[in-house]
Amino acid sequence: MPFRIERLEKICEREIGTILINSKDERLKFVTITKVKLTNDASVATVFYTIIGDKNQIESTKVNLEEASGYIRSSLSKVLEIRKTPVLNFKYDESLEYGDRIESILQGLKK
Repeated sequence: MPFRIERLEKICEREIGTILINSKDERLKFVTITKVKLTNDASVATVFYTIIGDKNQIESTKVNLEEASGYIRSSLSKVLEIRKTPVLNFKYDESLEYGDRIESILQGLKK
């Protein structure tokens, strides 16, 4: 993967997190951006996020993020120094839950 794409992914991750923290929408303040994955031409960004809560909160957060994607993308375009701002697709990051499940299994084996 080219260095430029990796650098853009990190910048997008940091800036989207900042945009969410500074947003007026209280429902998005507790969302944590874990990773951003850009396509090779940087036209589409898959934004992985986590939130503490049950399935209903996760689903409502997904809807809220999709509704706010236009605002987030326009705010991101003011910060990024590229010609075209990528389209944002939000996806819940299940890796933390998976890691917790493995951790509990390992703890169970120790006992």
